[in-house]
Amino acid sequence: MRFLLRKILYGILVLLGVVVLVFLLFNVLPGDPARLTLGQRADVASLENVRRELHLDKPLPVQFLLYLNDLSPVGIHTEQEARNQLHYVTLLHISSSKILVLKTPYLRRSYQGKKDVWEILTEALPGTLLLALAAMLFATVAGIALGVLSAVKQNTWMDTGAIFASVLGISVPSFFAGIVLAYLFGFVLSTYTGLHMTGSLFDVDPFAGRVLNLRNLVLPAITLGIRPLAIIVQLTRSAMLDVLHQDYIRTAYAKGLGHQAVIWKHALRNALNPVVTAVTGWFAELLAGAFFVEYIFGWKGIGKVTVDALEKFDFPVLMGAVLFTAGIFVIINLLADVLYRIVDPRIKL
Repeated sequence: MRFLLRKILYGILVLLGVVVLVFLLFNVLPGDPARLTLGQRADVASLENVRRELHLDKPLPVQFLLYLNDLSPVGIHTEQEARNQLHYVTLLHISSSKILVLKTPYLRRSYQGKKDVWEILTEALPGTLLLALAAMLFATVAGIALGVLSAVKQNTWMDTGAIFASVLGISVPSFFAGIVLAYLFGFVLSTYTGLHMTGSLFDVDPFAGRVLNLRNLVLPAITLGIRPLAIIVQLTRSAMLDVLHQDYIRTAYAKGLGHQAVIWKHALRNALNPVVTAVTGWFAELLAGAFFVEYIFGWKGIGKVTVDALEKFDFPVLMGAVLFTAGIFVIINLLADVLYRIVDPRIKL
């Protein structure tokens, strides 16, 4: 419990640092938020009203404190603000107009669609999660299998081929691999593969409405999984080569255990620590780094939402996406630390 509390405190400090950097970064970027909200033809009175509503008429330190109050799960708001903006539970009535509330962090509203940023991101999150999970599943299963094969067949053509493929996978940027795979399998060979260059999890049919289409997941998942696959192959091969020379492996063979049992039940489990590190680290990175892959394949997720917001200078969505991703990183790293202990009981928390 002490370990978990220390990790949670560390995560909160990291998120606080990210909040400061994000706020300062987006407050020095060009563009008037009020004009971005109302458009170029807005009159002066309307612009002033929006600036007052967004607290842009206040000094920067005050703006930051108000933004921090919005993001905090416990904050002070007027009853009108709470009813209009928050999902909340009242903890304490501070005054006739101010209340202390326990709430969902408020990421404010999109300049363009006037929609709550939290709602935009939570709608896009399942698409990104599914894409990252599919990519990581492909990378983990294929990477461990190839890494074990490469270690067991050391110095053969299988070993050389696996190493060459992994080096190639690390070297090729995801956006380039995405363009090549989309053109080759989604256009040139589309008749045979049945895959398309672009598409999201749900297609809209004029008669049937929303239709689930898992085929659209194949190409972006493979594209996103290529680089972690290459890393996992090399880590698994290296760890397996080290483990296969340990005394307990020779003892297992001496007891009469079969080759498959020794490799998969004894050697692999003790070689999984660096792989677990890679899988958890890469999963967090895939959630954050799927921007261009989602954009190339037209996959609706946080990445595509963020790129669209960047094109439109929709700062609340951009700020919310960065903070959302940072929160996912902190949570996944915390889970990874706990997972190490489960995989290898020798590790002390």
